[in-house]
Parts: sequence; C-alpha cells; structure tokens
Amino acid sequence: MVKAKFFKITKIFEGEIKETDLTLEEEELPPIEDGEFLVEALYLSIDPYMRAIAKSYTPGQVMIGSQVARVIESRDPSYPLGTTIVGHLGWRTHTIVKEPSNHGVYIVPDFGNLPISLSLGVLGRTGIAAYFGFVDICKPVEGDTVVVTAAAGAVGHQVGQIAKILGCRVIGIAGTEEKIKWLKSIGFDYVINYKTTPNLAEELQKAAPKGIDCYFDNVGGETSSIIMNQMNQGGRVSVCGAISSYNAKVPIRASIVQPAIVQKQLELKGFVSNQFLDRTMDGIKQNLQWVKEGKLKYRETITDGFENATRALIGVIRGENFGKALVRVKTSHVANESVDFSNALNKFKKLSR
Repeated sequence: MVKAKFFKITKIFEGEIKETDLTLEEEELPPIEDGEFLVEALYLSIDPYMRAIAKSYTPGQVMIGSQVARVIESRDPSYPLGTTIVGHLGWRTHTIVKEPSNHGVYIVPDFGNLPISLSLGVLGRTGIAAYFGFVDICKPVEGDTVVVTAAAGAVGHQVGQIAKILGCRVIGIAGTEEKIKWLKSIGFDYVINYKTTPNLAEELQKAAPKGIDCYFDNVGGETSSIIMNQMNQGGRVSVCGAISSYNAKVPIRASIVQPAIVQKQLELKGFVSNQFLDRTMDGIKQNLQWVKEGKLKYRETITDGFENATRALIGVIRGENFGKALVRVKTSHVANESVDFSNALNKFKKLSR
C-alpha cells in the first residue's frame, strides 16, 4: 500500500492566504486496477491563478494545481513504469490516474540534459501561456514597443524574451531593484520599479516616447489603466492575469480605460492556457529550440519539501519569486531526476507529426 499526502482546503481564502487555510493530510491508496497508473510527484507548479479562482474553492477539496510526476506503478500500457508526465493532479504526493485526459495529462518530451522541472515552467503550460498568449493575441511585428507587467514572474520574463527574439523593444515593470537588474541582464531594454517610481505615467513616457504597441497584462489595476492610456492607435492588449487584486478584500478601483480603448481602437483579449491544449507540443518545441539556442533564459524559485507548498504560494502572491515558482517534492521513491525518455520520445514524435 502507498500512503499519499495531500493538502486539503479547510477555509475559503480571505485576503492574504494563511497557512492555516490548508491542512496537510494523509491517506492510504488502494491497489491500482486495469487501465490505471500510479504516479509520484516530483515538482508542484505554484501559480498566481490558484489565488485568482479562490471563489470556486470548496472546503474539503484537495488544493488544485499542476505537477510533474513519474509513473511508479502501471496497469495502463500507454503509461509504462518510469514515464514522466505533467497533469492537473492537485497538491498530492501520489495519485492514481484512471482517465488521463480528464486531468490534462501528457507525457513529457525529451529535454536532453535540461532539468525536468522546466516541464512546469518555460517548457510547460507556463511557457505555452507566454508563447501563444503573446504571439497570438498581441500579434507583434518587428519594431513594436512592448510593455510587460509582473515582468520578473514565470510568464512575464518569458514574454519579454520572446518579444526580443521577434525584434521588439521591451519595457518591463517589476517591484525590486534586484528584479530590475535581472531583467536587464536577460535583455529587457528598459525596466521600471513601480514601487519606487514617483510617477509611472511620466516614466513610461520616457521609456516609450513614441507610444506602446503591445501590452501583456499580468497585474490589472491602475497600472494597466496608465499603460493603456499611452498605447498607440490599434494597440493590442493580452490579459493574462490581475495579480494586483488577488488578495483584495474589497474590489480594486482603477481609472476607466474605455475612452482609450475606443479612441485608440485597442484590441483587448483575455486568455487561459488551457485554450491552447491542442497546440501544446508545438509551443513546447518552439520554446525548447530557443532555450537550446541560448535565446530564452530561465530562472526558477524552488521551495524544498511538499509540506512547504502553502508558504510557497503565499510568496508568489507577494511577488517574492524570480521566474517560475516550484515546490520540489521529497518522497521515498524520488532519489534523483534522471528520466528514461524512450517511451515519452516515441509518443512525442507521433504527436508532433
């Protein structure tokens, strides 16, 4: 018998998440049956959206989230022992999977010598959100000026680099001087510290005297209103999130943006990464190529220990992470991260045809 640990939501979040809002529990899993396989988590993905959709949570529910996991027992020939998968399996150390498609499960393709943790970051659904959320919605062209908020986060730092690869001028907005320096080191042309800048509108005018063509919005609020009022005619806005309001107990108020949208004929569209599920492998292949070419750099903020997952999420909402935030799960079976990709690679080739 395998004992699984999991985090259960005990109280609906109000304001900032508290560690007491979730409890760590344990259960004994039954033997797997035909058509099932058992996985053991390697890493948990920690993302702002987990806080954003808190209204849909129910006390007693296992905390939601994606993980990269390894098959440790199988009675499903499509997922043999040792296969590494990504899936929406929640905050669990062990999970019995019966219908993989219901959990968004896919086999991790071959990354070569790159860390398997990237399958939750630049080479996972986060990378899919950055790539398609920017390219499909902002429709960048060479020479465009692009603004990215929460630019040092998992999605933001990747969007900025993709914009540079495509020949754009990129302005990032972040909240610490350390983040400012890092973003400049990975190619951002201009970076603004929104916490210390006395007048964001004036600083943006200095950074983009000819106006802004594309805006990748991760924060919402007054920051987004200021940016949209400085966009050029026909500008495009991709709305990924609104992290500025996630912990708010009352609605965040911001200047209205409808006059700018109408007068400048802006195109504004929101998205979720799951809408690109059928193009997952295309996005992963493109991001993997850029990583291998050295054009796309990544950074991970890793919290060790499954028991520290709640603390890691609190840190993400506070903006403490650089790049992708992850929890490295330490369990009895996870001795190292080497992966036998033979089965995964064959399936990846079939999916990529």
